[in-house]
Amino acid sequence: MENKVALVTGSSRGIGKRIALELAKEGYDLVINYARSKNAALETAKEIEALGRKALVIKANVGDVEKIKQMFEKIDEEYGRLDIFVNNAASGVQRPALELEEKHWDWTMNINSKALLFCAQEAAKLMEKNGEGKIVSISSLGSIRYLENYTAVGVSKAALEALTRYLAVELARKNIIVNAVSGGAVDTDALAHFPNREEMLAEAREKTPAGRMVEMDDIVNSVMFLLGDRSDMIRGQTIIVDGGISLLV
Repeated sequence: MENKVALVTGSSRGIGKRIALELAKEGYDLVINYARSKNAALETAKEIEALGRKALVIKANVGDVEKIKQMFEKIDEEYGRLDIFVNNAASGVQRPALELEEKHWDWTMNINSKALLFCAQEAAKLMEKNGEGKIVSISSLGSIRYLENYTAVGVSKAALEALTRYLAVELARKNIIVNAVSGGAVDTDALAHFPNREEMLAEAREKTPAGRMVEMDDIVNSVMFLLGDRSDMIRGQTIIVDGGISLLV
């Protein structure tokens, strides 16, 4: 495991931070990516270094292809390799379909969908040096079912899941494994931006067949499974972690 490297986008806080910390515990050196939360990113880096691993902090809006290329150049300069890429960074405008403007659509699609394609292209170049690699993206149930005010994000996540399937086939020849994890409602900072946050949480608490709503650890544990050695024959899949709520009408 010595010197293996993982990039987690949007890893200054929330699920991304938890994944980064778990990877550090597994022996990976980290690349912590953020767009706005510099202090939080530096704090995450300190926690990783306290675990005895290296942490490279890079500011980059992953919705911008030029910023993506610059980020991977820095990774190559610092580490010279990449073993894992977790496509976690996400954003989006929460409005009904008829209230969306072009700038809302472009912003959401760029960060949630375009970023996976162009990050994967750059990640694959570094992973080829090692002869293998793994890519896992974070999706959401809005990709397959209607959620109020979620049009742009839901469509962007559907695109992410489709791209996961295409990348899984095309990168398999490079021994790079690609999957995604889709979670039910999780009470994170990101959910605070949802205008119907309380209704979403109430539904998750009351209706999830498992008897409780999804927690951050449920998502992180599933991501870590896909990044481990026991999931190598799972390819191009979106693993739904929702306690069964998506099975209900």
